[in-house]
Amino acid sequence: MSKWLRVDGQPVALEPGDEARSLLDVLRQRAGMTSVKDGCAPQGQCGCCTVLVDGAPRVACVTQTRRVVDRDITTIDGLDPAVRDAWVQGFCDTGASQCGFCTPGIIVRLAATAGRVPVEDALLAHLCRCTGWRTILQAAELVTDRQGSPDDAGPPRDWAAAARRASIEGHTPQAVGPDVALGRGGFADDTAPGDALVAVPDGRGGWALGETVTEARAAAGRVQGRNTTLEPRWPVALPPGDWDLTLRTTWVEPAYLEPDASWCRPGGEPASPLANGGAFGGKMASVAPAAARRLADEHDRPVRVVLSREDVVRLGHKRPPLAAGVRRDGSGVVRVVRTPGISRAIAAVAPGLVVEEVDAPGPPTSAAIRGAGWAEASVLLAAVAGRTAVTSPAGATASAAVGQGGEVRVRVACGRPLDPVVLRSYCVGAAHMALGWVRSEAISVGDDGVPLDLTVRSFGVLRARDTPVIEVDIDDGDGREPVNGSDAVFAAVAAAVWQADGLPGRWPDRCRQA
Repeated sequence: MSKWLRVDGQPVALEPGDEARSLLDVLRQRAGMTSVKDGCAPQGQCGCCTVLVDGAPRVACVTQTRRVVDRDITTIDGLDPAVRDAWVQGFCDTGASQCGFCTPGIIVRLAATAGRVPVEDALLAHLCRCTGWRTILQAAELVTDRQGSPDDAGPPRDWAAAARRASIEGHTPQAVGPDVALGRGGFADDTAPGDALVAVPDGRGGWALGETVTEARAAAGRVQGRNTTLEPRWPVALPPGDWDLTLRTTWVEPAYLEPDASWCRPGGEPASPLANGGAFGGKMASVAPAAARRLADEHDRPVRVVLSREDVVRLGHKRPPLAAGVRRDGSGVVRVVRTPGISRAIAAVAPGLVVEEVDAPGPPTSAAIRGAGWAEASVLLAAVAGRTAVTSPAGATASAAVGQGGEVRVRVACGRPLDPVVLRSYCVGAAHMALGWVRSEAISVGDDGVPLDLTVRSFGVLRARDTPVIEVDIDDGDGREPVNGSDAVFAAVAAAVWQADGLPGRWPDRCRQA
């Protein structure tokens, strides 16, 4: 007798073998539910695949399908339309969605737990890298105040202007609007042809192939991700000298939520892994598009390349670790892991610093990562001078202050705001990233240069409940052309937090989260 799932009120027939697969696999591959995202499967730690099972939130990637046969499965698309619209409106009004990869799962959970579970507790099951949490908390408060009705929405928005500001902040074209909050940002793995052959890294420098993600990963003999008990190491030694201030940084995972993916037809152009977000520069040199093109031509059929969370950590680009010593007059030496373009990035803001590029075993690095090189140099020069104001290479200025209760206050000037909601969201997210960069974020890397911390919770990203209040004041721009502002905020907040913490010589300067 055939068995079924009830998904958003509709029957989905199970085929042989489906009961042994994860609910996420069946929803995405059998039912075509692309709003249910795969951010870390099967770690169960990012929350992107959250659905409701008989009304209760469940992480689909660690739920076996056999356990939910004949039960009601609800995705964001199956929520009561009034409830869904109220949450989407709240997320749009506060800028609680940027790329939109994590938001469907978050909305599903918050819609199910509102009024019963504190929002910060509900968000413990999720990771949002873009927004810095505060906008999501504000969205939840807004929805509660509106009592589930979207009728009290804010003034009409110019979505084209909002998208332009988002694209400036994300360094790549980006859409803004209700569809984005619903997870419809056009992510590469969501748009791949259904008949595409799937390719995943095989761990030996090649690609394992299969008709489904499950089959390809089985062929690769995938090893489950883990987090280590090893402390992070700081791979670059301080330059010798008599310094007024020193700093050493370690390996940090960009932690973007959408794993690298691409697809290509034979003779065609591969889909961009940057679909609706810049991944903080971490995907600028992704291996996925070239692999999709080559494999499609080799196999004469569409090929879909998908990286797992573990693949992203092992293969994805990191910001180059460095060790620096500076004097009060702004002179000094920066030793940094050898990376194309990194010396130029540092010299753009700190011509008085001598840059020495050195080799160190580790994952690939990139100067395209948010503020790589120039942000560290700006923080050093600001700290040695006792200030927090910075000016980015793009021409934006930002300053920050940390209050006695830990709250962060930011001021940014980056030309015409275009859309203050979007600009504020990116600045809050940049401030959150800077807090983690200085205080908690690091991954351990082995002697062979291979990352050892492979799970979402091992990256040290600050949780919602650990993120302080972040307030952003935006200069009106006086009609000047808009430029990226959140990268300047990233550097300014890092300078302020480091100074508030007493200028310890290594980042992160606090113990990892439990």
